[in-house]
Amino acid sequence: MELNKVQYLAISIIPILFAITVHEAAHGYAAKYFGDKTAHYLKRISLNPLRHIDPVGTIVIPVIMFLTSPFIFGWAKPVPVNFNNLKNPKKDMFWVALAGPASNFLMAILWTIVYKLIFLFPTSASMFIRGMCEIGIFINLLLMVLNLLPIPPLDGGRIAISLLPQPYSYKLASIERYGMFILIFLLLTGFLSFLIMPLIQFFRHIIFTIF
Repeated sequence: MELNKVQYLAISIIPILFAITVHEAAHGYAAKYFGDKTAHYLKRISLNPLRHIDPVGTIVIPVIMFLTSPFIFGWAKPVPVNFNNLKNPKKDMFWVALAGPASNFLMAILWTIVYKLIFLFPTSASMFIRGMCEIGIFINLLLMVLNLLPIPPLDGGRIAISLLPQPYSYKLASIERYGMFILIFLLLTGFLSFLIMPLIQFFRHIIFTIF
């Protein structure tokens, strides 16, 4: 028995909410560790998904794209980070930015482990758990790979800014205002899917091979 789109959407909710919640909380925790407590004071270092949901970016856009497109695109409310509060702003920016994608990679591993242990679950529930695992693996690898693109304000852009010497880091940071337009252009032209889908499959293969 295969899941229809409505059932597939229903079982997608939990892995998607976990993916975005842990991703954003990881940024906040890393920022606090390196000296910036902005997210802490705003109670954004939390596993409560309601603190991270953007009604349009987390719900409306992904649902519409899920029903009409083979590709899902969306976003959560970014955790606020004041990089000037970090102990070493340029150096620590790297770790704060990397924390989100790293958390997604770890979650993809956890979903893979559950997937490999599917035989422990009752047969009646195995189809839905398998579906949740597949979605959990995909959405976490998608968030990881997408956010590692070196385009500000994505995490990859922050990482590149922290690694590049001046004035190159400044020039890259200056395009942040156009970052979302660049992403939308890449999405609409199909180049975004062309770029990241092989990477998702690559990391999925590695995880399944190891675990």
